[in-house]
Amino acid sequence: MAAFIRILHLFSLFLAACAWPAPTVLHQGAPVSANVFESLEELARLVDISYCVGTSGIQKPFQCLSRCKDFEGFELITTWNTGPLLSDSCGYIAISHEPYEERVIVAFRGTYSIANTIADLSSRHAEYVPFPADNDSHTLCTPSRHSAEGLDLLPQLRQQHMKRAFEECTIIPYVEEALDKYPGYKLVLVGHSLGAAVATIAALEFQARGYEPHVTTFGEPRLGNRELNRYINHKFNLSATSPDDALFRRVTHVDDPVPLLPLEEWGYEMHAGEIYISKASLPPGRSDLHACVGDADPSCIAGTTSKEAATAHDVNELEAEELVLMRKWGIPSRYKLWQLFFAHRDYFWRLGLCVPGGNPWDWNRGSIQYDSARHDDEL
Repeated sequence: MAAFIRILHLFSLFLAACAWPAPTVLHQGAPVSANVFESLEELARLVDISYCVGTSGIQKPFQCLSRCKDFEGFELITTWNTGPLLSDSCGYIAISHEPYEERVIVAFRGTYSIANTIADLSSRHAEYVPFPADNDSHTLCTPSRHSAEGLDLLPQLRQQHMKRAFEECTIIPYVEEALDKYPGYKLVLVGHSLGAAVATIAALEFQARGYEPHVTTFGEPRLGNRELNRYINHKFNLSATSPDDALFRRVTHVDDPVPLLPLEEWGYEMHAGEIYISKASLPPGRSDLHACVGDADPSCIAGTTSKEAATAHDVNELEAEELVLMRKWGIPSRYKLWQLFFAHRDYFWRLGLCVPGGNPWDWNRGSIQYDSARHDDEL
């Protein structure tokens, strides 16, 4: 009951935040290319569809209450849900045929629960243990006995999500069968929120099996320590590739607190490959997306963690009971947890709704429509 009351207190803060003016964010970097923008916008719609898993569902050939109608001709292979709770690993596997880019797509859904999100991002490290790279049917879905020394990550990724998803053979056999059937197709992994974290670790597992996954994450949290992030940078060559050629793109959004959690003080860091959306409101244009440099570009999401980022208005609003509550959770006020309801879901669309047509609903401003004509001009 006490935890429920705490959530209600935070929710009242979130609602109060609706009336706050959006911050002005300046960024000097060049915008992404038209091809990158178009690809990210499409992948945002595809990961939005994953939120139908565990609720209204996705049906074959590729039908749902969300944006499935935008992808006529897609072939649904399977969906998975590793447990009865909405915090468990969920997602779908689909194939896109011509006229779309030929791909095997694995989409990882984030959690519906704000409380679970905070709990999962308030965890200490666990050791990263790769799954086996061989094709032995007896070990295909069993964790390897050999550890990658020094690589620490969120314990939930191994203990709750990855262990279930891979040990129960819910993902790998379907993907391998699809790639065997369509050998020229690209393997694409996409995830939002904690699903983005699972997608990242899954990509490492597929790499260990000799595949070349292309990964895009939205609102990905900090996965682990410096060694793990350097490992990710190395495996995907993130320090030497542009967004147009990169195998991994980590999309962040201004005011989204999740890419800043768990806290750096707890030993968590970011990896490279970031593309930053600097516009607070929906929808963003191509000029609002910028390719960042390195692991923690101060002109991107990492720059919002400075103490100066919390304005006097923010501090005044949080000096009361809400600030006390955030301190109990060990989260500094500058991390703006109320944005779990807003900026954390605002990646091209309002993600995570699974409603007819998938039309986003902006809680700050009422219903909004995606301005396709504007983006056609920009592209």
